[in-house]
Amino acid sequence: MKKLILVISLSFLLVSCGTSFQSFYNNHKADMGTTSFQVPNFMKAVLSNISPEVKNGIGNISDFKYIKFENVDALKRQSLIAEMSAVTNGGFTDVFRKNELDNTRIISVIELGSVVTDAIIFNSTETEITAYYLQGNFDPEKIKSFTDEDTFNTFSTDLLQSYNTNLNPSFNPKN
Repeated sequence: MKKLILVISLSFLLVSCGTSFQSFYNNHKADMGTTSFQVPNFMKAVLSNISPEVKNGIGNISDFKYIKFENVDALKRQSLIAEMSAVTNGGFTDVFRKNELDNTRIISVIELGSVVTDAIIFNSTETEITAYYLQGNFDPEKIKSFTDEDTFNTFSTDLLQSYNTNLNPSFNPKN
């Protein structure tokens, strides 16, 4: 009976969340233990200043969203994986999907000819989940390289460092 209620609850959650990355992002950006950011149109110049290593790794970015969940329990983790699966089932093609008890990795794309125009890179460990949404023009081989855990982790670190360095907001006018 409890499993049935859980399945019904997850099904309702998936339907109520919508099936876009933007819906996923909006529904979770205020969750406790979550770090998130998106780059609005007026800040697109920030993306042009991303480090050469990151830019070479992915290409031209026109839209960028990031969300990270820390200290997730097993139920929350399963729920987020199910939601992301619903998002990637909505017109995306899985380039890579790894489903294990302690690690789920999904790389899904939308292609236009031989160019990737949209990419979702999702990584889930037992306690942490990270998801990126990228829109632009990307080399499919570069996107596929994120299947390697070290490549994914290096990309994440470089991208966040570059973004934080270029943004660095301050409410103190002397800084």
